[in-house]
Amino acid sequence: MTVLIDYTKGFFETTEGDTVGTVTAGTGPYNLAVASYDNVSFSVGTQETLPMGLFFKPDGTKVYIIGQSSDTVFQYSLSTAWDVSTASYDSVSFSVSSQESYPSQIYFKPDGTKFYVIGFGANSVFQYGLSTAWDLSTASYDSVSFSVSSQTTAANGLAFKPDGTKFYVCDFTGVAGKVYEYSLSTAWDLSTASYVSNSGNLTQEGVAAEIIFNPDGTKLWLGGPIQDKVFQYSLSTAWDITTISYDSVSFSVSSQENNFRGFNFKTDGSKLYAVGWGNNTIFQYSTVSATTLDLSTGSVFSYTPTANTTFAFSNPPASGTASSATLKLTGANVATGFDLSSASYDSVSYSYGSQGTGGEAIVFKPDGTKMFILNTGDVDEYTLSTAWDLSTVSYDSTYDPSEVSNALGLQFSYDGTKFYIADSTNDDIYQYNMTTAWDVSTASYANKSLDVSGQEQVVQGLDFKTDGTKLFIIGTDSDQVREYNLSTAWDISTASYVGGLGFSVSSQDTAPLAIRFNSDGTKFFILGYANDTVYQYSLSTAWDTSTASYDSVSFSIASQETFPRALGVKSDGTKMYIAGSIGHSIYQYSTSSSALATITYPSSVIWSGGTTPTAPANGETDVYTFYTDDGGTTYYGFQVGDAVA
Repeated sequence: MTVLIDYTKGFFETTEGDTVGTVTAGTGPYNLAVASYDNVSFSVGTQETLPMGLFFKPDGTKVYIIGQSSDTVFQYSLSTAWDVSTASYDSVSFSVSSQESYPSQIYFKPDGTKFYVIGFGANSVFQYGLSTAWDLSTASYDSVSFSVSSQTTAANGLAFKPDGTKFYVCDFTGVAGKVYEYSLSTAWDLSTASYVSNSGNLTQEGVAAEIIFNPDGTKLWLGGPIQDKVFQYSLSTAWDITTISYDSVSFSVSSQENNFRGFNFKTDGSKLYAVGWGNNTIFQYSTVSATTLDLSTGSVFSYTPTANTTFAFSNPPASGTASSATLKLTGANVATGFDLSSASYDSVSYSYGSQGTGGEAIVFKPDGTKMFILNTGDVDEYTLSTAWDLSTVSYDSTYDPSEVSNALGLQFSYDGTKFYIADSTNDDIYQYNMTTAWDVSTASYANKSLDVSGQEQVVQGLDFKTDGTKLFIIGTDSDQVREYNLSTAWDISTASYVGGLGFSVSSQDTAPLAIRFNSDGTKFFILGYANDTVYQYSLSTAWDTSTASYDSVSFSIASQETFPRALGVKSDGTKMYIAGSIGHSIYQYSTSSSALATITYPSSVIWSGGTTPTAPANGETDVYTFYTDDGGTTYYGFQVGDAVA
């Protein structure tokens, strides 16, 4: 094939007979239909020769294995998150043999302060605590368990709802992969568990070794050693096991593991990990697909990305047959969050004046379906029928904390079982517990507090690291962000100041009232009353305020509120919310910016000059030719047109 480039006219054309090929956009996550082995693995055989289950820390930097040759949980670290080829044993383990002689699976609470083990020796779920989150060396048995023997005599898989109010057990007795559902009246407390008489038959796998849900409870995956496959199901009602149906989608791991026992997904669903008795090894798979150029359908391809894109080639001609293909790639910008530089008001607001006139703080449940306002001393709870959309808000209930006299800051634990209030009169942070996650009507004072007066005399706002091991405060006395470590995650009574001076924001605003971090700790926003403005900062080391710097980016909200008090941020950073004492309303903003989509090519491509070309600018079209004569083992890539359209 010959490609003709006319630089003067700014277009490219191909010779007669060339055909337009099919481009299939990538799919995922959690997509078993496109799953493929990454050729990446890690052996755990030195520690455990009969591995049954595995569990990852939510950030992918730790993985835990439980097995039946030692009845022990083993802890590993990954130097590159989610890449098991970088795993190493921490020389840290914890025996569960006093409770379970045949442990089969392990499950951690999202903040890493508890884990749960199930097995078919006792047919019970056992509860353990960790005084330091995710550190097995600090683990101890809570002397709390719950028997599932009335439902199964071969308890195997275990999964919890993210808020800790439900758990699920699967059966290893060959009862067609049966799954049982249980409720906990107090989240994460097995002593409050009960069977809800719900079960589901998952008939594809004869014995069920493991069960995994997606974060919203609308998908379920089950696997076992009879077929060495993972099977996918849907739930028409989230978390209701009686509404399950098979998706007719499965994925075999038998090429790597022929005695499949346990599996888990990466938090975002883009990776799958499997372990078993055949090889005593964790195997890593991708469960998203690349954007594919099908070489059997044509020789000319056009594509404009709508997100960061990885390309792949499929169906190349047989080895020994020379072939080339042309890609016409148009650059495009895609949205990214936590960027005030392009912020704008959505012309959407919600008035909370019927409940109070304060509006001192705003917190959202991570999925955006609940909102909480600290309002003249009360914590008011609201439901959003459409997540993150203030036009769909309705009031639910309230909680009046009697311990505080001037409540100004509010934040919740990641799992919604605790919340924290900053009191600017006493300069204390108070901790509260909820027996039902995200339901303030079940709240009570935990008799725990932290005195921050040594660092801030007028504390205004607070935020936590997502795992609960760090606390950050801001106030109008020092105008500084102060940082604390918590030796026990989410336990405010274990907090200690990191020392030294905090990070000053006084050059931007002398009356900082609220602080909110992004999910990975590399950015935070400050709301200032002096200038009615939100300011953006970056941290070169995540969650370390000593590495913070001002981005020289800000956004004024004075057109909506001239006495701003509260700042809320959507989980992905694409929305921001402001409340204040003048309008008694919450205002909604968009805070996403456009960045050029990144393009990744297969590792099999050898580029002319040895350097991969940069993606074309937004709206600009570049042209590339790829040549292979060895059946697609190697491609030679050439950029043959720059800004041709």
